[in-house]
Amino acid sequence: MRQFYVFIKCELGHTYDVAAKLVDNLDEAPMVHSISGAFDLLARFTLQDDTDIGRFVNQKVQTIAGIKDTQTIICFNAFTRDQGLGDD
Repeated sequence: MRQFYVFIKCELGHTYDVAAKLVDNLDEAPMVHSISGAFDLLARFTLQDDTDIGRFVNQKVQTIAGIKDTQTIICFNAFTRDQGLGDD
């Protein structure tokens, strides 16, 4: 499984509608945060390893009504307490 994040800028007055559409309609988006700054939402997505992330964002995310702009952040590694760098 691959994880990535998408910063989402919404049309004015549509942030909560967009967030609801993401979590209600996309199983790949288990969590969406409202945030401050240049973007309105930060969504976490999880896809199968062989899924084209660019095509997914283009066809499934950017087509949601109320989304004005996106920026995709692809994750390389996840470090947790039980799975760190291994340099102990």
